Amino acid sequence: DIEALDMSERLNNINNIFDVTSKPLIMDIDTGGKIEHLKLNIKSIERHGISAVIMEDKTGLKKNSLNEKTSNQKQETIKYFCEKIDQINKIKLNNEFMVFARIESLILNKGMKDALLRAKKYVEAGANGIMIHSKKNSPKEIFEFSDKFRKDYKFIPLICVPSTYNGVKEQQLIKKKF
Repeated sequence: DIEALDMSERLNNINNIFDVTSKPLIMDIDTGGKIEHLKLNIKSIERHGISAVIMEDKTGLKKNSLNEKTSNQKQETIKYFCEKIDQINKIKLNNEFMVFARIESLILNKGMKDALLRAKKYVEAGANGIMIHSKKNSPKEIFEFSDKFRKDYKFIPLICVPSTYNGVKEQQLIKKKF
């Protein structure tokens, strides 16, 4: 989870997956890299049959979000990340291709207000869905995010990753509209 594999290696691995399934595939593109590269990569990603991408709003050297030492990790500016989302939507070939914006505000202790502001701006920029991430050992924080997000966005897909709060049940996530 440090962007060690280049795009061609990742796409080759995905080709191998598509040799045994035709199910929709969502690709984690980490930070998406520079806008110039993102434009080229999205075309390749889409041509390979990938249905959607998840792009996180961190910048700099990629590190796992659940790493204990996150104090040196930074978030992309809202404006620049929105430009990335906009570029994906301009370059994509198929309107069914989706982009999910992964928000790291809660991971980086920037608070609920920042996470909700980013979600709003990312949806306005054209994100088809939001992935909210937390490293708390309880789902309380992401449930609070969902409750507040759903007041304005009833039908935008919302994704979470229950790695650290893995005791949460599927029915609880469904009830909270994930």
